[in-house]
Amino acid sequence: MIITLKKSFFRRPAIFFYLSLQKTNIMKRTLYLLLITITLFCVFTTPACAKKKAVISDRQWWAGQAYKMAQPVLENMAKGELQKNMQMEFSPSFDNRNRKVAYMECFGRLMAGIAPWLALPDDNTEEGKMRKQLREWALQSYKNAVDPKSPDYLCWGIGGQNLVDAAYIAESFLRAYDALWMPLDKQTKEEYFKEFKKLRKIDPPYTNWLLFSSTIESFMAKAGGDYDQYRVNSAIRKMEEWYTGDGWYSDGPDFTFNYYSSYVFHPMYLETLQAMVDAKANTRLDYQKYYNRELSRCQKFSIILERFISPEGTFPVFGRSIPYRNAAMQPLALLAWYKQLPKELTNGQVRAALTKVMHRMWDKGDNYNEKGFLNIGFCGHQPQVADWYTNNGSEYMASLCFMPLGLPANDAFWTDAAQPWTQVKAWNGQDFPKDHLWKDQIQTHDKW
Repeated sequence: MIITLKKSFFRRPAIFFYLSLQKTNIMKRTLYLLLITITLFCVFTTPACAKKKAVISDRQWWAGQAYKMAQPVLENMAKGELQKNMQMEFSPSFDNRNRKVAYMECFGRLMAGIAPWLALPDDNTEEGKMRKQLREWALQSYKNAVDPKSPDYLCWGIGGQNLVDAAYIAESFLRAYDALWMPLDKQTKEEYFKEFKKLRKIDPPYTNWLLFSSTIESFMAKAGGDYDQYRVNSAIRKMEEWYTGDGWYSDGPDFTFNYYSSYVFHPMYLETLQAMVDAKANTRLDYQKYYNRELSRCQKFSIILERFISPEGTFPVFGRSIPYRNAAMQPLALLAWYKQLPKELTNGQVRAALTKVMHRMWDKGDNYNEKGFLNIGFCGHQPQVADWYTNNGSEYMASLCFMPLGLPANDAFWTDAAQPWTQVKAWNGQDFPKDHLWKDQIQTHDKW
């Protein structure tokens, strides 16, 4: 320790010099003892007072995020209080449609994403308890949705938007038929058939909306209800006309570069076809062949989606409906749940890539409002990215990325080691597969 003394110091009597040195030595000893005490305290108390932070698995984190998204919606709706308590937000350019459509959007889209998870059997794990609670709330919410006496009776048939979100409710039934549709009482099922039939008066726009009609009607076919064959088959034929190649669909006659191949085309086309197969419907179309071909298209598209994910977990933001967030990755999630990922993609790389995307998006603290409901944005609160039809009920499309939770915890998707995805390999000088044009191998012809 170097002590600097002013000149005036030497003019003081010797006793002051001696006392000053003594004071300095006392301060040094005191500081030394204090440091030793702090060190020993940390050494001996850390194990007792600061337990090592538990490592959270990917599945635990996914389940926590799914529960966080679902709990405010389903707990309130099970009580008939969603429309009373949901904190709403509408696009700055929101059009003149009835704003009550937001509640159907919120419920239907959420359920379409978490339905596979809720279909798993009960167990005594923390995740199992969360899942069971959500399922109980969901079943009561389904009843309230079609009960005219319930405060949370949804606004069926008041406008075209109902066709969209009724389709997501039907989709949730298709994705968890035994767990969410079959337990409903007879009266509730009849109410759904009645409400779904009412939607036939809606003339859908000449876009992906045709699949909303086909999803509802194909569900009715599977559930033994009265279905409109023409609405199903005409949508299928139109999808074939709008297929552009290499896994992409045009959203109507004119191609627009957006994520609607993710949001609607691949999932709802596959589900329409599978439901018609399950229904054993005998029409001019060979639904199984159509399904097999569409599955191959979806696999090709999922390869492209995986390549969109950067090493940092971002992906290109383009097109309309940007606030649907990670719903852009729905085909990857769907095929993982189906256990139909293409041979080019491993469980480890898809799980690692999707987990990275979701951390990048959801670790920000401003994706939810004060009451725990999603707000409008892409990565945070960004109202200006909304379209004229967007409200924060629309945002629950984000749940569609959670479908792999429908696989049990011991499935390879969850237990395989994380692996680098394509862009990680490419930008780190590692070998990675090339990508070339893919063409249909299956031909379909009318049966008669």
